[in-house]
Amino acid sequence: MRHIISILLQNEAGALSRVAALFSTRGYNIESLNVAATEDADISRLTLVTKGSDAVIHQINQQLLKLVDVVNIADMTLDDHIETELLLIKVMVSGDADCNLPDIIESSGARVLDDSPETYTLEMTASSEQLDEFIANVGDCSEILTVVRSGAMAIARGHTVLGTGS
Repeated sequence: MRHIISILLQNEAGALSRVAALFSTRGYNIESLNVAATEDADISRLTLVTKGSDAVIHQINQQLLKLVDVVNIADMTLDDHIETELLLIKVMVSGDADCNLPDIIESSGARVLDDSPETYTLEMTASSEQLDEFIANVGDCSEILTVVRSGAMAIARGHTVLGTGS
């Protein structure tokens, strides 16, 4: 089963490598990884996506909590949450395509960041599945030059927050 794990950790050199090492030494794959500072410059939020049984993910979470840099952790997929991913894509426009790229862009809710005569640079925020579909549709109308994805990010619905406990 796919799990999105949100980790608050000290914003210090080596903290990310210790989390990644925990996964690699146990043979678990990180499918996506996203790290950024929070409102507290001393704390970063690391969001990662991995796959495993509930028992395996529970074991991983217990091991993560033992790391010195980890402040708090939550498996976002266990509760009601909002999940999204950011896509940046650059495509080369084909003049002889049977479809209308601007219509695909507008109907998907994507945004044009740059539209030179030969290429479009697009931005879209949506679920991973919606981004996969958008990439396929855009690929039918143009040549995909490059794709940049943030990986999944998640936040709990309602008043629930992953806090530092202080």
